[in-house]
Amino acid sequence: MASGLYGITFLNALKNDLALDLDDTTADRFKVMLVTSSYSPNFGTHDFKSDVTNEVSGTGYDAGGKSLSSVTLTQSGGTITFDAANLTWASSTITARAAVVYDDSLTNDPLICYIDFGADKSSSAGDFVLTFNASGIFTLDLTP
Repeated sequence: MASGLYGITFLNALKNDLALDLDDTTADRFKVMLVTSSYSPNFGTHDFKSDVTNEVSGTGYDAGGKSLSSVTLTQSGGTITFDAANLTWASSTITARAAVVYDDSLTNDPLICYIDFGADKSSSAGDFVLTFNASGIFTLDLTP
């Protein structure tokens, strides 16, 4: 499955039905949970954390994942970029296929994006490091 954005969240934010604030980490707290290859995201119908199945479990991993830090939302020309610091699950033993970013501060925890690793990634009594793309967690190109 390819990486992508959960459409319902962004549609609701654009319609002003969801108070999603991607650059205010005092109002919104974003988290990343890891999932196994058994989770199949549906970008058109999944909108809340409760829609996500097959979260990983293991030593060094807490259900619900980790909070993002150093969150930024920037704009350059017609491109908007959402980014944050890389994450590490220290001394962990886990296997994950993807990461799901969600807003933990809003009702029902709206889903933001799904990041497919392309293959299972594992740690065994070591650090599981999630390194985001140098171009950001996601970019929106708004140029025609």
